Amino acid sequence: MNLESQWITGFVDGEGCFHIGISRHPEMKAGYQVLPEFVVVQHERDIQVLYALKSFFGCGRVVNNHGDRKAFRVRKLEHMMEIIVPFFEKHELKTKKRLDFICFRKVLQMMQRNEHLEEAGLERIRRIKARMNRGRIR
Repeated sequence: MNLESQWITGFVDGEGCFHIGISRHPEMKAGYQVLPEFVVVQHERDIQVLYALKSFFGCGRVVNNHGDRKAFRVRKLEHMMEIIVPFFEKHELKTKKRLDFICFRKVLQMMQRNEHLEEAGLERIRRIKARMNRGRIR
């Protein structure tokens, strides 16, 4: 399956998610771990599109998500900053998901500067996360 950039942008606008997870991790300096991920979920009958996304971007994994759902996930900071972020900067999302992407990119940049390892940076990330996805005032 050969994917085009504009198709991917539209598909991610409808089916993708830029997510920031924060979980307690006592061994981390601030006591928490920040886990960003770019994910696209599909029913298993459409798994070929997830593998096509993996091939297009040249990174990430196709994994079980929940029940009969599969997911294409990118979690490695380097891949997100070198591949995913530049792609969506060049091929802008058209829906409010663009605002989630901007927040996501901001958190990734903070992580590159190790701000997530300090309490003040972690708190700022929490505030950014609260404005993303379902937390956004519509």
